[in-house]
Amino acid sequence: MSRFALLFAAALALVAGPAAAERIAIVGGTVITMGPEGKLDTGTVLLDGDRIEAVRAGDAAPDGYRVVDAHGKIVTPGIFAANTALGAVEVSLEESTRDTGVSKEAPFSAAFDISYGINPRASAIPVSRIEGITRAAVVPGGRDHLFSGYGALIHLGDAKDIVTHPRAFAVASLGASGAARVGGARGAAVVYFVNAMRDADRYARMRNKNDFKGLVLSALDAEALGPVMRGEVPLLITANRASDITQILKLRREMPKLRIAIVGAEEGWMVADDLAAAKVPVIVHPFQNLPGDFSRLAATQANAARLAAAGVAVTIADESSDGHNPRLVLQYAGNAVANGMKWEDAFAAITINPARLYGVADEVGSLERGKTADVVVWDGDPLEVMSSPDAVFIRGEAIPLVSRQTKLRDRYKDLKGKTPFAYRK
Repeated sequence: MSRFALLFAAALALVAGPAAAERIAIVGGTVITMGPEGKLDTGTVLLDGDRIEAVRAGDAAPDGYRVVDAHGKIVTPGIFAANTALGAVEVSLEESTRDTGVSKEAPFSAAFDISYGINPRASAIPVSRIEGITRAAVVPGGRDHLFSGYGALIHLGDAKDIVTHPRAFAVASLGASGAARVGGARGAAVVYFVNAMRDADRYARMRNKNDFKGLVLSALDAEALGPVMRGEVPLLITANRASDITQILKLRREMPKLRIAIVGAEEGWMVADDLAAAKVPVIVHPFQNLPGDFSRLAATQANAARLAAAGVAVTIADESSDGHNPRLVLQYAGNAVANGMKWEDAFAAITINPARLYGVADEVGSLERGKTADVVVWDGDPLEVMSSPDAVFIRGEAIPLVSRQTKLRDRYKDLKGKTPFAYRK
């Protein structure tokens, strides 16, 4: 074969690769699309490679598709864990395995980029994905700076690089948390925040960046906050007290370009109408109902329901940015339903709402033609604690329902078998 023919064949193989990917028909299930099609009592989802080809009523599978029988089951988009440390921490108490943030001694904070430290082979990733988690936001968690840095969006498939959107959002703290990091008072945190935005704006306008001297930021952090100041990426702000949320909404009015989402918002229900009017989304943990500190005196498990009823775009997640059990977000959503939230709102809070919050709703979060083929087939109501996935597809690839935990279970469940003697006790 000539050199030209070899090159042509190689190029053809590259072009034909995605087209030759598996075509799958998930047929007969109750399909909850979270999109314009709504709920189909009996529906079919067609996957062509890494994309959703069609979502339609009925249970007829076209020729040439591998059929997945979903009769009697529930088919949904993959679950989006919106506030995690997944892939950025392996052992919480072992500092060398934690890549979630920078210490007080670091020469920068807002410029920190968590995507560089995400490990696609972290043991918690398979544990999460076999429970239906297909996407996650990995959030920086530094405790010494008002701005913690940039977070990333990941898929939970089997790949050498799982980061889909690096520097997808930035993270900051106000309220009691911000006060503890800057000056010890809420007012100090607000002053720092305002002047940080001024530094970012001034840095962006300077011709000679070497002449920059910030009021509160280094040149590196001022440059990093430019996209935030211009509204190009969302900014997650941690705050719980109702008065702190009111102050954040005031800052938003003064800086209308900011794309803000509030994390925590445990007293958010008290200012729900204001949040809805400002179109500011929230990330809440429905379990919180105790006054853990003076910022949470009015915490209630009805918070998520009341916020959603007021028209706030609610995302449900663990506000502590858990790195090991993002899968529990399904239980959190189920408990929100038990405390008054509509089922549809609770499921939106772990699928399409986080996708909208992070600006990727055109890619994931619902079952619609052309979107990425993240699909889960459940053996029951996904918000019921005893339900589990029978099949998980991430980017159109069937995920083996195997994790370190299932391997340990299988290894030790039969101590009278043919396992080596050392494993029988």
